[in-house]
Amino acid sequence: MNNVYKLQAHLLKTGLHNDPSSIHRLLLLCVACAPHSLSYARSLFAHIPSPDTLAFNTIIRAHSHSSPLHAFSLFALMRRRFVPPDHYTFPLVLKAGSCLQVGFELHSLIMKLGFHSDIYVMNGLINFYGSLGYVEFARQIFDEMTVNDLVSWSSMISCLNNNGFCYEALGLFKQMQIAGNFKADEVTMVSVISAVSSLGALELGRWIESFVRRNGLKLTVQLGTALIDMYSRCGSVDDFIRVFEEMPDRNVLTWTALINGLAVHGRGREALRMFDEMKESGLQPDDIIIRAVLVACSHGGLVADGRQVFDSIKNEYNVEPTLEHYGCMVDLLGRSGLLNEAFEFVEKMPIRPNIVVWRTLLGASVNHKNVDLAEKVREKIYELDASHDGDYVLLSNAYGGVGKWVEKAEVRTSMREKRISKKPGCSFLNVDGVIHEFVSGDNSLPESDEIKDFLVSIIGSLRVEGYLPCTTSVLHDIEEEEKEHSLGYHSEKLAIAFALVNFKGRKTIRIMKNLRICHDCHCFMKHISRKFNREIIIRDRNRFHHFTNGSCSCQDFW
Repeated sequence: MNNVYKLQAHLLKTGLHNDPSSIHRLLLLCVACAPHSLSYARSLFAHIPSPDTLAFNTIIRAHSHSSPLHAFSLFALMRRRFVPPDHYTFPLVLKAGSCLQVGFELHSLIMKLGFHSDIYVMNGLINFYGSLGYVEFARQIFDEMTVNDLVSWSSMISCLNNNGFCYEALGLFKQMQIAGNFKADEVTMVSVISAVSSLGALELGRWIESFVRRNGLKLTVQLGTALIDMYSRCGSVDDFIRVFEEMPDRNVLTWTALINGLAVHGRGREALRMFDEMKESGLQPDDIIIRAVLVACSHGGLVADGRQVFDSIKNEYNVEPTLEHYGCMVDLLGRSGLLNEAFEFVEKMPIRPNIVVWRTLLGASVNHKNVDLAEKVREKIYELDASHDGDYVLLSNAYGGVGKWVEKAEVRTSMREKRISKKPGCSFLNVDGVIHEFVSGDNSLPESDEIKDFLVSIIGSLRVEGYLPCTTSVLHDIEEEEKEHSLGYHSEKLAIAFALVNFKGRKTIRIMKNLRICHDCHCFMKHISRKFNREIIIRDRNRFHHFTNGSCSCQDFW
C-alpha cells in the first residue's frame, strides 16, 4: 500500500489527480494490492467526478473474486450513470456471479446490448453457467457460437469435466483435435488430464502425456502436478514418481500430489520420507500437505509417526489443527484398533466433530468388531443424519461380525421401514478404452451365466487352497443375505471373472469400485492373484489395493 500512497501524493502535487489515465494507474496499483486495498480503492473511486468504462472495469475487476457483492453494486452504479459496458465488463461481472438469476439477467442484458456475437463475452457466460453446474446452458451457448477460439473449447471442456461429464469432456477434446485449427495449451490439457483421472483410464492417460510432449508443452508445475495426480488415480505408482522426478520445478501442491499418491497406494514410509525432503528443500508445509501426510500414516498404521506429525501442526508450525486434521487422527487411531483412545480423542476435540468424523469411528468400530462402541457412535450419527444407508449397513455388519443375527435383521428391517435403500456395489473394468460395468448380483450381461459358472468353479478350487468365504461381510440388501453364494456375485468378483475369461493375455487387471472392498473380496483377490499369476489393482472408495502373488499392498490394513 505504500506505493499506492506515494503515487496518490505525487498526483496531488502535480495536479494530475483528476487525469483519467493517472487515476487508472492508481486504481490498477490498488488492484495489485487486493483484497487489503479494496476499501481504499472504493474511496478513491468515489472521488472520481465522471468515471469512464475503463475506470469501472478496473474497480469491478478488483472486487470480482474477493467481494462479489461490491462488484455487482459497482456494476449497478455503472448502469445508473449510463456508462456503457464493453466486452471486458461482462466477463468481470460474471466472475462475481453466484446465482442463476443473476446469470439470466446478465445474459438478457448481453443479448439486448448486442454482445451475443462477442466471443470474449460468450466465453464468460460458458464459465459462469459451468461454475453453477448448468452444463446444458453452457453447451447451448458453445454450440450456438458462430466462432470458437481456444478459450471457448477449454472453457467448455473444463465445464464438462468439473461437473462430472468426463466422457463428454474427452469427446469434446477429440472434436477439438478434428477441428484442427487449435493447438491445446496448458489450461486445456489440465482439464483433459483431470477427466482421465476421474475415469482411472491408464492407457488413455499415457496417450495424453505423450500428446502433451509431442505438442511441445513444457512440464510446468501445474501440468506436472496434474499428471502426478492422474497417474496416482489410475493406479500407476512408477509413472507418477517418474513425472515427479522429471519436473524441473515443484511447489507445495506438487509435493502434496506425490505424498497423497504414495499414501493411497500403501507406501506410508515413502510418503514420510518425501515430506522430510520437501521441508529440506525450503518449502513450508501447509494444512493440505499435512493432511496428506496424516492420511499416509493412517493407511500405513504408522501411529507414532502420525502423532508426531499432528503435534507438529501447532508446536512446529504454530497453526491450529483443522477439523480435517482431527478426522485424520481419528481414522489413524481407529484403523489401528485403538478404539477407546479414538473415542476419547473425539470427545475432547476443541472443534465440534462433524458427521464424517463419527462415521470414520463407526467404520473402525465395525472393522474391529466392537459392537458396543458402534452402537454408541451410531446414536451420535443419528442425531445429525438418520437416513444415510451406509450407517445402517455398517451397524448391520457389526452385528453379523459377532453373530448377533437377530439384531442384524432388525437393522435391515428398520431400513426397509424407513425406505432407506443401500447403494449397489459397482465395478468398472477399463480395457483398451472400453469401460465394462458390473453391478452386484446383475444378470443383464450377455455372458452372465458363463461368468457366474466360472466364478463358482474358481471358488470351489480356491477352497482347496484355504479360501473360506466370509459371510459377515455380505452387504447386499437381498433375501437370505448370509448365504455364501451371494458373496460370489459382488461386482469386483464379476469383473475379475469377466477379465479372466475374456482377456487371458493381460498380466494386470485394473478395477474401479464405488464402495469400500469387503473382507471376503479382499481375501478372494489375494488367492486369485496367486492362482492365476496376475497383478490385480483395485481402486475402491478409500484407496488402492495392489494384489500380487497372494498378498496386498495394504498389508491387510485398510
